[in-house]
Amino acid sequence: MGNTQYEENDEIEIDLLEILLELKKRVLWILLAVVIGGAAFGLYSKLILVPKYSSTAMMYVLSKETTLTSLADLQIGSQLTQDYKVMITSRPVLEKVITDLNLEYSYEEFKEELVIENPKDTRILQLSIEEADPNLAADIVNTVARRSSEYIGEIMEMIPPKIVEEGIAAELPVTPNVLKNAVIGALLGAVLVCGAVTLQVVMNDTIKTEEDIEKYLKIST
Repeated sequence: MGNTQYEENDEIEIDLLEILLELKKRVLWILLAVVIGGAAFGLYSKLILVPKYSSTAMMYVLSKETTLTSLADLQIGSQLTQDYKVMITSRPVLEKVITDLNLEYSYEEFKEELVIENPKDTRILQLSIEEADPNLAADIVNTVARRSSEYIGEIMEMIPPKIVEEGIAAELPVTPNVLKNAVIGALLGAVLVCGAVTLQVVMNDTIKTEEDIEKYLKIST
């Protein structure tokens, strides 16, 4: 029983060693795949993908004209934040922005692109969007902030959220990340070559040595 387990473990070690030796022989192939994969993904990101710029505007939620002080006011402010998130993406607000800026979005597309976040334990709403034109991205979030503030004030008949920071035109794109994509391409190239070599070793049951006779035919020589 002990001898059988030893033989099985020995076969596994021989297989791994064979794969490692074969990979060592193909090290130039692996390096070439790394260079080609990295260059291909990098050039694709640089020349083909359209850069996108992000802009963010911030709004502050109030439940009354005075500063929130009591626990009840804090809870109301938290609830209003969630209500405002829904109202900002309502059809009247977004369709008004589409008309104001003559955007080529449908309401559904615009709602999907607009990102609204509420940082934990705050009554701040962050409105963000990514566009190929950095100036357009800033115009969109600022217009959404103004129009939604007006709409919330009219519908809820209370103090609308305050715009505390307007979006600005970004100087650097957020996507694509050329370096990151190049690294991914390089790793993918290496993985593909290593996988192909490993598969070739595993599928190759050609008998070449005395050890192979013992391994595959279970015959001692």
